[in-house]
Amino acid sequence: MGLSKASLNQLIQLSDGDKSGPILDLHVVDHAWTGSSLFSAVQDLPSIPWLSKSRVERHLQIISVLQWVISFLILGVACTVILIYIFCTDCWLIAALYVSWLVFDWHTPNKGGRRSTWVRNWAVWRYFRDYFPIRLVKTHNLLPSRNYIFGYHPHGIMCLGAFCNFGTEATGVSKKFPGIKPYLATLAGNFRMPVLRDYLMSGGICPVDRDTIDYILSKNGTGNAVVIVVGGAAESLECRPGKNVVTLKQRKGFVRIALQHGADLVPVYSFGENEAYKQVVFEEGSWGRWVQRKFQKYIGFAPCVFHGCGFFSAESWGLVPYSNPITTVVGEPITVPKMEQPSQKDVDLYHSMYLTSLEKLFDKYKTKFGLPESEVLEIN
Repeated sequence: MGLSKASLNQLIQLSDGDKSGPILDLHVVDHAWTGSSLFSAVQDLPSIPWLSKSRVERHLQIISVLQWVISFLILGVACTVILIYIFCTDCWLIAALYVSWLVFDWHTPNKGGRRSTWVRNWAVWRYFRDYFPIRLVKTHNLLPSRNYIFGYHPHGIMCLGAFCNFGTEATGVSKKFPGIKPYLATLAGNFRMPVLRDYLMSGGICPVDRDTIDYILSKNGTGNAVVIVVGGAAESLECRPGKNVVTLKQRKGFVRIALQHGADLVPVYSFGENEAYKQVVFEEGSWGRWVQRKFQKYIGFAPCVFHGCGFFSAESWGLVPYSNPITTVVGEPITVPKMEQPSQKDVDLYHSMYLTSLEKLFDKYKTKFGLPESEVLEIN
């Protein structure tokens, strides 16, 4: 039922009359279209640029980052709306069962959450890490017999370095600090959102409130490290590429908690965190800053007007962060004694020690990660 070689040659001659030969080398016909000849023919096909290994990996990296950004921004609200909608359909029983379980499980985040080693080791986080790339630098050993409070600086727009380093195992935090279990603390409101709360808890993320931190540092044994982004929403309003500004002078609550539990303080600085997005910074007294301050006061976060690059091009605007390196340096721990009722003088003393340690950490590593020797850490 096949054609002869001569017939095939006639079918594929050039239509313009070029008689120099067939377009295709028909030695394949001699082999009766065997598997090996087909493989050879595929190898002879021109390469497709967008299917190259490097291109595919790059797109996977972008997708992995974008899924987290979208989850951070809208997953909680979207799941809340969907849950309400399901209540209005014939599937309302499913929503009712989930809400019943949610009520039963309501206080789990305040007891350290429900981390999943499997989720923390997802391959998607390694693609997330490699997009920037993100790197974790260890400067000193941490004893598993102690508890710690990590002060993470700066906040940036989305704490990308904090999440990748302490909310996943992409940079090997558990291997670099054996016996230490990190708990990245974030807004308590996130844990009132269906589905989002479970997604966050699976990464070892917990609410940044007093009850949760007290539980982790007093009723969860030793080897715990609560990671607090000390500057919070106020610091996020000041982040922009090329600036190293932290909000810390009046932030002393984390020091008081450390003293009450005898948890060592560890300064952490993330070089490049502020380079991930470009932000429209409103001047003090402007209507834009007024709106941000009101959100910060009553809701707990400040809406930032920012942009990154597009999915297909770094030259366009979008939600994908710019792929600038983020290097997170974990500094030397400050040994803190346990005081059930620390005085303001004690708090001020250890707060001053923390400030000095953070400045030294910044000055020691700034030139190694792309900053000039003249760069100064601005502390507000």
